[in-house]
Amino acid sequence: MKKWLIAAMAMFVLAACGDKKDESPENLQKTIDDGTVGFEILGETIQEAANVPEDEKNNIISAFDEYIAAFNEKDLERYKNIISKNAKGFNYEEDVQAVSEVFDQYDVRRTAEDITIVKYSEEEAQVFSNLKTETKEIETGAELSGAGRQVTVFVNEDDWKVSSIYYIGSE
Repeated sequence: MKKWLIAAMAMFVLAACGDKKDESPENLQKTIDDGTVGFEILGETIQEAANVPEDEKNNIISAFDEYIAAFNEKDLERYKNIISKNAKGFNYEEDVQAVSEVFDQYDVRRTAEDITIVKYSEEEAQVFSNLKTETKEIETGAELSGAGRQVTVFVNEDDWKVSSIYYIGSE
């Protein structure tokens, strides 16, 4: 079977709009320490940001939910509307093209748990989640699942939009 292809695609899907930097644990920790991501993704304790106004918290979590739902429902227009055209972690057009190809070749179901805003300012919010991913190649039926920890960075562009993603698999 093409399990190696699915494994590669699953990682691509998870990182499709992620930062282009080397995501080794050492480099990820350096990124975190440098302030790009506002908490330790490798640690066990996840602490909610204390300074998030309730209406903004609702807006940010709704944006995160929309990001996951648009992807799960293979709705490219909704997906395009939730990602930033001025993203720091990916090129908008390249990401849209890559996600379109994934939608054509795979059924992917992401399930997010422990969704927590871990860093907040009026311009940027970082949302932590434990993410489970089920991937099935449409052509062969081959399946693969995975899990990991993700920080989705949103920027405020009148609405909250995905600007970058940091993911580290737990397997």
